[in-house]
Amino acid sequence: MRTALKSHMKRLIAGLGLVLLAASLGSCGSTQSPPPPSSGPVKTTNNAAYRTPALHGPVPRNPNMSLRADFAQGPRLSFSRVAVRDKYIAITFDDGPHPQNTPRLLDMLRARNIKATFYVVGSNVDAYPQVLRRVVAEGHEIGNHSYTHRLFSKMSDADIRQELARTRDAVVRATGVQPRTLRPPFGGMLPRQREWVNAEFAYPIILWSVDPFDWKRPGPNVVCSRILSATTAGSIVLAHDLHRQTVDAMPATLDGLLQRGFKFVTVSQLLAMQAESATAPAAAEMAAH
Repeated sequence: MRTALKSHMKRLIAGLGLVLLAASLGSCGSTQSPPPPSSGPVKTTNNAAYRTPALHGPVPRNPNMSLRADFAQGPRLSFSRVAVRDKYIAITFDDGPHPQNTPRLLDMLRARNIKATFYVVGSNVDAYPQVLRRVVAEGHEIGNHSYTHRLFSKMSDADIRQELARTRDAVVRATGVQPRTLRPPFGGMLPRQREWVNAEFAYPIILWSVDPFDWKRPGPNVVCSRILSATTAGSIVLAHDLHRQTVDAMPATLDGLLQRGFKFVTVSQLLAMQAESATAPAAAEMAAH
């Protein structure tokens, strides 16, 4: 009798654990098997040889906004978040462009009227310029992420200068626009390096406040859950369009953020809000909490 009771209690506890786990990931996708493929039309892109089912049903959309992006250079050299008066956030994607994942991500962003900031690696820009042209054509912002993705804090000034210039020139050749900001590979950069890079290239250094550790490939549901739980007003969200799992996580992630009332802007637009907020510190402080 006592053995049977213990066995019954173990089953109840195990069942409760499964219910709680499903609830925590519920907004990031289902653990059930996916539905069979749609028999509807399939859309393609000229930028890569991938195919995705056409979108069915409405998705949340970012509001149309007319916001300035001409941020002023100030004494602050680096940013991981920005104090803002409303629920504005910037989502950023590193290490691309990628011939399959980036175009697939662009479809998702376009369906939701979201403008993102792409921190590109120059060698990938030279390899896939047509993908970057589409990124720019659809209104997204470009940032410099070096040419070979090496750790700046272990490099000479001359090598860093070459990395940044090669990437800048690759972006200009491919798109006709210049990167606005810099994200150092791995976020690693010495204070002295930040100073001379900012003086020479006029790049603010952009880090992040939300990191889903998607480069460890934890799975789309985990990436989504980490971003949704950590994002607040003024956040700069880090992700990587180099990884398929990250892009797989984006529909639920973007929809979840929109449903929570967040509004997506580019990094430059977020930085411009920093200057505006400085004129009303009380309002900015209230919005940050």
